[in-house]
Amino acid sequence: MRSLFLLQLLASAALLSPPRVHAAPPAYETRAEHDPNGIGKFYLGREIAQVMGHQAAGWLERPEREAEERTDLLVEAMQLKQGEIVADIGAGSGYFCWRMAKAVAPEGKIYGVDIQPEMLELLQRNMSRRGVSNVISVLGTTTDPKLPADSIDTILMVDVYHEFDQPYEMAKAMVSALKKGGRFVLVEYRREDPKVQIKRVHTMSETQAKAEFTLFPELRWETTLTPLPQQHILIFRKH
Repeated sequence: MRSLFLLQLLASAALLSPPRVHAAPPAYETRAEHDPNGIGKFYLGREIAQVMGHQAAGWLERPEREAEERTDLLVEAMQLKQGEIVADIGAGSGYFCWRMAKAVAPEGKIYGVDIQPEMLELLQRNMSRRGVSNVISVLGTTTDPKLPADSIDTILMVDVYHEFDQPYEMAKAMVSALKKGGRFVLVEYRREDPKVQIKRVHTMSETQAKAEFTLFPELRWETTLTPLPQQHILIFRKH
C-alpha cells in the first residue's frame, strides 16, 4: 500500500513539473563582406576561418614550435593521468598525440581525429617512426568526430575549433562522446591580447568561447589557464 502511495505521489509530481525545453541551435549567418582569411560564415557573431590544408603540415612540425608556443607547458597543464582516454580533435600530423600518448601509457590511449586522410597518413607515419602504439587515427567529418558515446575523458583542440564550419553540430557530437566528468581543453590564440600577431579569424576571445560552449547545458566552464605566451587554455567540464 505504501509503495502504491509513493508511485502515485511521484506520478503527480511528474505531471506538475514543466516539460524540459531544448533551445534551438543558433542560426549561421552568411555575409558577402568578410575577412579574406575567413569563409564568410558567421556563428554567434564570429567568422569561421579557412581550414589549414595538409599541404601546410610542415608548419605544425616546425622545430621552433615548442619555443614559440611552449607546447611543453600545455601538456604539463593538462595533468594527464595514466590510463586516460584522450581525443585530439584536428590532430593533424600528430604533434600532440605522441606527447600525450607517453603521459597516459601504458593503459591509456589517444584518438587522433582529423577530416583530412592525408593528415592521418602523416600521423600514422610519425607514430610508427616514434614507436608509439597507443594512438588510434580516426577519420571524422565536419559534423562528427566519429567517437563512441560516453567514452572520452579529455578532448583537446589546439588552434582548430575556430576553423570548424559546423561548430554547433561538431560540439554537440563531442559532448556526446565525453564521459560524465570529462573535460574539453580548448586552446586558442588570445584575441584580447594585442601582442598576439595572428590573423584575427584565427584567434578567439575567452568571452566568445564561453558563449559557444555553454550553449550546451551539460557543459560548465571550469577555469582558464594562461601559462602560454600567446594562447589561452579554457577548460569546460561535462556535468
